[in-house]
Amino acid sequence: MATEYAIIAGGCFWCTEAVFKQIHGVVSVESGYIGGHTENPTYKQVCGGDTGHAEAIRIGFDPEKVSFGDLLDISFATHDPTQLNRQGNDIGTQYRSAIFPVSEEQLEEAKMAIARAQSEHNDAIVTTIEAHSTWYPAEDYHQDYWAGEGQGNRYCLAVIPPKLQKLHKRFAAYTAPE
Repeated sequence: MATEYAIIAGGCFWCTEAVFKQIHGVVSVESGYIGGHTENPTYKQVCGGDTGHAEAIRIGFDPEKVSFGDLLDISFATHDPTQLNRQGNDIGTQYRSAIFPVSEEQLEEAKMAIARAQSEHNDAIVTTIEAHSTWYPAEDYHQDYWAGEGQGNRYCLAVIPPKLQKLHKRFAAYTAPE
């Protein structure tokens, strides 16, 4: 198995990480920052909105089990791609909906995924396709957040379970036991 990588932003990385950790064929999910102009940004700097970075996840996946297009479809179904620079109460460019293709093939698939998502929404999809840039892993305490501290975080308890319900309802084939 050759691992491929996808980088997706769709709001708070704690919430997106929790979704993709449950997908068969996903071998790793790392929270981090991408798309900005500050080297080695910290969470505090990114939350300040001045670095230009998005909170994002870097997904390692086995393309024989789940495709890049499938991952994008899951992303579009588990966040609101019609909200510009926000997800719910999280407001700012760091919470933007964006795809950071790492190849020409991913770029083309991203365009097709946006078109598929648009067919399911009345409002315009505002997800951007941004040039791949330096990936900065988030601080250790952000990694695998839902599995640990997130279980006691009121914000996570309000936001993540509905996303997981959408995931399991619509994409059961990707979350069922192997």
